[in-house]
Amino acid sequence: MSGRGRLALCALAATLMSAGALLPLVEPALWLLQAGLMVAVMSAVGALARRVPLARALTVVLQTVAALMMLTVAFTKDEALFGFVPTPEVFTAFADLFSSGADDVGRYAIPAPATDGIRLMLIGGVLLIGLAVDAIAVTFRSAAAAGLPLLALYSVAAGLSGGAGGWMWFLLAAVGYLLLLLAEGRDRLSQWGRVFSGAPAAARFPAGPNASGRAPVRTGRRIGVVALGVALAVPAVLPALDGGLLADAGRGTGAGSGGGGTISAVNPLVSLQDNLNQPEDREALRYKTNAKNTQDMYLRIMALDRFDGTSWRFSQRAVEDVPDRLPGAPGLRSDIGTTEVTTNVSAAGWYRQNYLPMPYPATKVKISGRWRFEPTGRTLVGDRGQSTRGARYEVDSLLVNPTSEQLASAPEASAALRREYTQVPAILPDEVKQTALDVTKGAKNDYEKAVKLQDWFALDGGFTYNTEVDSGTGVTAITRFLQNKEGFCVHFSFAMAAMARTLGIPARVAVGFTPGTPQSDGSMSVGLRDAHAWPELYFEGVGWTRFEPTPSRGSTPDYTRPETPADGPTDPSSPDASTSAEPTVAPTASESGCPAEARRLNECDAAAADTITPPTDTGTPVGTVVSVVLGSLAVLLLLLLPLLWRTRVRARRLGSGGRTPQDASARTLAAWREITDTAWDHGIPPDDSRTPRKAAARIVRLGGLEGPPAEAVHRVAGSVERVLYAPDPLPGTGLAEDARLAGAGLSASAGRWTRLRALLAPRSSVRVVWAVSERWTALADRWEAGRAALATRWSVATARLRPSRQRG
Repeated sequence: MSGRGRLALCALAATLMSAGALLPLVEPALWLLQAGLMVAVMSAVGALARRVPLARALTVVLQTVAALMMLTVAFTKDEALFGFVPTPEVFTAFADLFSSGADDVGRYAIPAPATDGIRLMLIGGVLLIGLAVDAIAVTFRSAAAAGLPLLALYSVAAGLSGGAGGWMWFLLAAVGYLLLLLAEGRDRLSQWGRVFSGAPAAARFPAGPNASGRAPVRTGRRIGVVALGVALAVPAVLPALDGGLLADAGRGTGAGSGGGGTISAVNPLVSLQDNLNQPEDREALRYKTNAKNTQDMYLRIMALDRFDGTSWRFSQRAVEDVPDRLPGAPGLRSDIGTTEVTTNVSAAGWYRQNYLPMPYPATKVKISGRWRFEPTGRTLVGDRGQSTRGARYEVDSLLVNPTSEQLASAPEASAALRREYTQVPAILPDEVKQTALDVTKGAKNDYEKAVKLQDWFALDGGFTYNTEVDSGTGVTAITRFLQNKEGFCVHFSFAMAAMARTLGIPARVAVGFTPGTPQSDGSMSVGLRDAHAWPELYFEGVGWTRFEPTPSRGSTPDYTRPETPADGPTDPSSPDASTSAEPTVAPTASESGCPAEARRLNECDAAAADTITPPTDTGTPVGTVVSVVLGSLAVLLLLLLPLLWRTRVRARRLGSGGRTPQDASARTLAAWREITDTAWDHGIPPDDSRTPRKAAARIVRLGGLEGPPAEAVHRVAGSVERVLYAPDPLPGTGLAEDARLAGAGLSASAGRWTRLRALLAPRSSVRVVWAVSERWTALADRWEAGRAALATRWSVATARLRPSRQRG
């Protein structure tokens, strides 16, 4: 195979290995097989065009036409002429599919289904990158620069997926790029002869400017290092598509060995709207609780407490170890009615995010793993990659049910709390505060103002619930929402919190899930469509209090209704007959899920936490896990191949051979080759223009060898000279021990990184590529010779059989 052929194959492999980073984004992954076949065909077209040969620009044009025709057959053959020739209708269909794919990307959570629009974006993108890599690396002979489109492909994929499985895909992309560089370097050097041949006698002196071959190698290394470094940095600044609500939000967590002592979160609102618009309600959580009524069992993830005019954000907070019992809820007095309940939660295997959904305010959490506690928001956050995926945990929490009188008579909050939670940006339009004043006109206290705001949004203001509205969160979005009176929970909660702040009421926005849907086994199922945002307002003595301004979503709290139900909350110090002072270890089943006879016999206790029916969506299939494991092992084996090859070669060279003089001479040359390759592995490239004696002196000098290692190198070099040049050569003895001694000396004088490089990525392992290339070339030559001989014989045979023409 020619040098360009090897380079084209490596360009194809590098493109597909980098495209593997896109696999976590879409299921199923059959699109990658289709993209691989198309890229292979496009590469074959380029190879044929270069073989003609055609002009470089024309080669790229032909490949582009081939790619366009393949996309036409795959996606729009009904609109094409003869099923494959693009027409104007084909490009219109492409535009429609691309627009549909863009909508699907915004609609679905990761992994998204492989719709036609998404497939066109993925396959078309991989084809475009494959065309760029093939053109740059093969057609224009600049493999180092081809790393840029590969970098773009990997970086965009890693950024969109949030880095899921990132190290494995990064290794695959890096290996693909390095193979491309190696193939180009081999192709360049082959034009000058072998630079480091090490062959005996006259074959060891190749012609050509050997030194000039080092410049492209150094340039390729530099570009490779820069490209790989950028590949690590770029995904950190790209936006990520979530694999569920708040997937991996706020990665900088922890105060122990895992990282710093603060957390900071990203804005979750885009993923919240995406979850609400899912065509299928995917189950994320399932729980059982001993609460008598689940309407107030909101599962809170975090609270957004900073409003800067462009968005609501989660403040940077200090975290600490999770205590056995969480500190008391801020601002909650002992005379406020509460009921302590226990909830057992099971998260789906696919649902992965750093913040733990749980009722507010939690008093105790039992969960395994690396979790940290943020006291201000009363939030548990995963440390060092800990997530909710497949988690099962138990939460003790309080159902706080104050009376309207207690809220109405609440004293003013502290100055520090009011200063932090009543801040509004200076750019907030005056009409927001004026609207708040108009709506709450006649209210006597903060509680009445809050209820009037809630009822105005949910009942009296003429607002419509619509999840398709733009989810902007700045002051412009609030103003537009108040004018158009159409939006979803984000708009309602943000607008009410902002208006409450203009009235001097401390407010923030909580994000999480509504209680979910009852199941036949007494559990509650929480899906992506239960994602929700609601305002929390602070009342001294009661603490942070939930309000529900969003119409048709969630439930209105009892304490905001004109009359509190008669079976209101109880004080935990004197529980009624239905509420135990010590909650049971396992939640009880809901009344609707327990037969009347069982309730009469008091047999309605639910199963313990370990009997909760987990979500039916178990997450990543076993086949995918096995594939990832096997792929990881394959990558690991690929990375270890140079080490394994070098170990095998060293054992063969220094092992005992035959007893004939020819065998002894071969052992001498093998020991010298081992010394020169070991020196090469430690950064001293061979110089075949020197005699063995001078080459030994160079190795000793550059390797910093002294004493026995230096003497060993000179002894082997002397034996090589006798074998090569003496009329009656006398091979030396103990050469294997000398080679090992020289290797130990080179390793001892080298730095740690050099030793590690020599072990895991020995430079001399490039000889295996040279050997394979030589064998392939020899096989191709024999094939050509055999084909020529066969053609000659055929010509002779047909000539003999051809009848002769005689003149009459």
